[in-house]
Amino acid sequence: MTDSTERKLVLNRKDNWDFTFAFLALRLWLGVRALFVGIEKFGAYRSVAQPLIDPSTGQPDASGVMVNVNVKSYALANYAGLPTALKDKFAHEPFLPKFALVAFDRMLGPAFILTGIMLLIGLGTRLSLLAQALLFIALTIGLVLIDQSDGAAYLGIHIGLVAGALLLAEHNRFTVLKRW
Repeated sequence: MTDSTERKLVLNRKDNWDFTFAFLALRLWLGVRALFVGIEKFGAYRSVAQPLIDPSTGQPDASGVMVNVNVKSYALANYAGLPTALKDKFAHEPFLPKFALVAFDRMLGPAFILTGIMLLIGLGTRLSLLAQALLFIALTIGLVLIDQSDGAAYLGIHIGLVAGALLLAEHNRFTVLKRW
């Protein structure tokens, strides 16, 4: 091998690692984003009465005044795939059949959690990226139908990130199943 050929091989190895790290950054970001979007579908705020704390003493106010504080909790009973305000708008959209809306609402959170975990551990990376792209496309269709252009544009950015990750997927070195 000549010096020039050896340099090209070294440069190609460096470039491949750059692509690997670029893919890993996208994979981790999309995985964490999907996981926490899914988890947030199980979150809800509830109002809890607590005694007012006197800032000077750090003790409860002597007059016994209570204040309502919103506390966030996560539970299966809190699940809401689609926010109530959007669900009401979708319910009045004739293009969306009720059964499809109910099915989509129920599967949205678990689908995001599943694809997020798959991306984070590298299990079926291409399939989980494709599933996320389909979720983003379905959400985009819904937002276009209820005239929420800002949300649709925001989802377009996510589609671009998924597409970029799919283009870099051949450089996925840290994975459980490389082929998928």
